[in-house]
Amino acid sequence: MTFKEQIQQGIPDILPQPKPYDAAINHAPKRKEILTAEEKKLALRNALRYFDPKHHSELVPEFSEELEQYGRIYMYRFRPEYKMYARPIDEYPGKSEQAKAIMLMIQNNLDYAVAQHPHELITYGGNGAVFSNWAQYLLTMQYLSEMTDEQTLTMYSGHPMGLFPSHKEAPRVVVTNGMVIPNYSAPDDWEKMNALGVSQYGQMTAGSYMYIGPQGIVHGTTITVLNGFRKIKKNPKGGLFVTSGLGGMSGAQPKAGNIAGCITVCAEVNPKITHIRHSQGWINEVIEDLDALVQRVALAKTNNETISIAYLGNIVDVWERFDQENMHIDLGSDQTSLHNPWAGGYYPAGISFEEANEMMANQPELFKEKVQETLRRHAAAINKHTAKGTYFFDYGNAFLLEASRAGADVMAENPTLGREFKYPSYVQDIMGPMCFDYGFGPFRWVCTSGKPEDLAKTDAIACAVLEKMIETSPIEIQQQMQDNIQWIKGAQENKLVIGSQARILYADAEGRTKIAEAFNQAIAKGEIGYVVLGRDHHDVSGTDSPYRETSNIYDGSRFTADMAIHNVIGDSFRGATWVSIHNGGGVGWGEVINGGFGMVLDGSKEASKRLASMLFWDVNNGISRRSWARNEGAIFAIKRAMEVEPLLKVTLPNAVEDHLL
Repeated sequence: MTFKEQIQQGIPDILPQPKPYDAAINHAPKRKEILTAEEKKLALRNALRYFDPKHHSELVPEFSEELEQYGRIYMYRFRPEYKMYARPIDEYPGKSEQAKAIMLMIQNNLDYAVAQHPHELITYGGNGAVFSNWAQYLLTMQYLSEMTDEQTLTMYSGHPMGLFPSHKEAPRVVVTNGMVIPNYSAPDDWEKMNALGVSQYGQMTAGSYMYIGPQGIVHGTTITVLNGFRKIKKNPKGGLFVTSGLGGMSGAQPKAGNIAGCITVCAEVNPKITHIRHSQGWINEVIEDLDALVQRVALAKTNNETISIAYLGNIVDVWERFDQENMHIDLGSDQTSLHNPWAGGYYPAGISFEEANEMMANQPELFKEKVQETLRRHAAAINKHTAKGTYFFDYGNAFLLEASRAGADVMAENPTLGREFKYPSYVQDIMGPMCFDYGFGPFRWVCTSGKPEDLAKTDAIACAVLEKMIETSPIEIQQQMQDNIQWIKGAQENKLVIGSQARILYADAEGRTKIAEAFNQAIAKGEIGYVVLGRDHHDVSGTDSPYRETSNIYDGSRFTADMAIHNVIGDSFRGATWVSIHNGGGVGWGEVINGGFGMVLDGSKEASKRLASMLFWDVNNGISRRSWARNEGAIFAIKRAMEVEPLLKVTLPNAVEDHLL
């Protein structure tokens, strides 16, 4: 069968042969035992409903074994034979070009070079899933190959509920992930519902088909590191940045450190992912011995090197040893997946990676004790360094939150509103006041032709737009504009593409709209193929996350999620090709609501109307909420937006003099 025929087939009527477990692939850890005997039967019933009853007797023992061995039913047998990657759009079958673009994006998320655990359909973060099982993938791709521009596919936490009649201006796909009743949003609730096959964790851009590999977070991390050094008034050259995690998102850190120009030490306990990042060129050197690490970093400091070093081991050992050696750390953070602390997101010190995985599956309570003990040590070591002048920031991965729950010394002595911890979130100190409040966030695009030359052309178009804009942009956003011009100019030489021909840069509503319109005009002229627009949910208005994206909201509304919900509703009727809303992502299930979109540009006048309407709303919805919280940058930005668009009228806050209170 051809690739197109396999897509159109969906779930095969004749069962494919069972596939051997490929030990060379980076696999998800075994999930903990959480289902009762009756619930296991229910999980099997739920899985088998995808298949004709004639196959049930053969599949029952196989799915039962998967559930026992891995804690989930992945349906490995149904993993496709074809290579998984983002093909050029014209290689996909279908009646809708928009649907073909979505198929491209789905396959990009599951590309072996992109996905963290590709055989478990997990893109990043340890549990950020595109689908829960392979039947869902097959059925979704089949639906997309059949749909017209008069239909909408509804996705319920990885499950394709079906195609429904709609209209051309409606989204082609509406995605929800993990949208459970609030009282049932504890970590164990997710474990149970995911094991039953009824809900999944979509992370931020995994379950919404908008992940573009580590490049997406490289840019945000580069901006964060650059501005972190600006905060401490130090040139990055020769400065030391210490952090941990080399997974799907965190793997961007060493590359970002190199672009910023500092020395980066990033610890990781998983040998496979460490060597993958090294082979991809995202890390310069891998060191497994602490003595050798100390010597190498000392030499790098002496020579003012720009270098990234992966330490294959536990980050706690690095912080403690550097303290003993009195090695000064300029910037410190952590990007392990602490939104997922008990299922592989963070590993305890003092035991091997293999022993930890065994303990995680078979002794979950002991594993939790060891993790919390390590978090206390981790925080204690950081505290010693910050007492010597290290600037430490939380990277929004729930490090401080989980450390506090473990009883670590991370709470502020005199907490202020919104600042409970000793250390700020990077959004509180850097991204919020410098970027999000002004409307700058992670605008991204994918060239559906798959041609590197198309990506180079879009880079040039975006750069030309920004250089023209900076000539008349206000002083308040000159730094943001300049950083992004420099970024896009160096994008090709930094070799950031993994998977699809994609790019990201931080832009405000004006920048996003002008760049998108320039792309659409280039498509209309036949200069480039179709382009998919999107963004990370980690943005101005897509996400309500009290310890990250909205951590610099101080009016008491940090724990509300009106903004993210309105964002998705507004995007859906203003022209998005697909929209998504998730519970969880980045900081954990029950801790955040994430909204996102995808938009296909095809060179048409209709696409021009859609992009102008939707992108303006997508950004200014968030700026208006931030301005109502009395954030000065956002008040400036929303007033400027109202001057540009006479139909925009936003409620502005009035200041209260302190002495009256």
